[in-house]
Amino acid sequence: MNRKTRTLVTLGVLASIAVILSLINWPIFPSAPHLRFETADVPVLIAGFAFGPGAGLAVTFIMAVLMAFITGLDGAVGALMHFLSTGSLVMAASFIYRRHHTLRGAIAGLIAGTVAQTLIMPLVNLTIVPLIYGFSREQVVAMLPVLFAFNAIKAGLSSVITFLVYKRVSCFLKGFVSQDRRRKDYKESARSAY
Repeated sequence: MNRKTRTLVTLGVLASIAVILSLINWPIFPSAPHLRFETADVPVLIAGFAFGPGAGLAVTFIMAVLMAFITGLDGAVGALMHFLSTGSLVMAASFIYRRHHTLRGAIAGLIAGTVAQTLIMPLVNLTIVPLIYGFSREQVVAMLPVLFAFNAIKAGLSSVITFLVYKRVSCFLKGFVSQDRRRKDYKESARSAY
């Protein structure tokens, strides 16, 4: 198996883990039980950090499509909103981390990703929900505080979990992709960089 194939296999596994984690969810706010927290963004962020923003978006796309297909919830619209939600988080986080491959870069990226998702998703809801689901714009505006809070909590918790687990799994992932030739190099570099 060559490096490209191993990378695709790794991304497929991360997407599968994300889908499984999507199925384990719970509401954060009793007033909005449809807004549910799950840790599916963690493997997506790991993909973005380990292999770059493009890989993170690819895993996001696969996860969003599979979730829409498996659950049947909201169909293509649900997949689009899921893609925009996780995509905004992983793009901002992995782009900054790619440019600044340090502990500070990881923290800055995760903060930027959290802010991006927190700001973008209420605007997406304000645009899409009145058009597709028949709610008035005023009803969506009334929900904006909950939407901001939910996205901040969801992205923030996913970022914290990613920060805590990334270094432990990144050596394994990169070692698998590069096989034995560079596995030792990844273990040694992990000691000096996040």
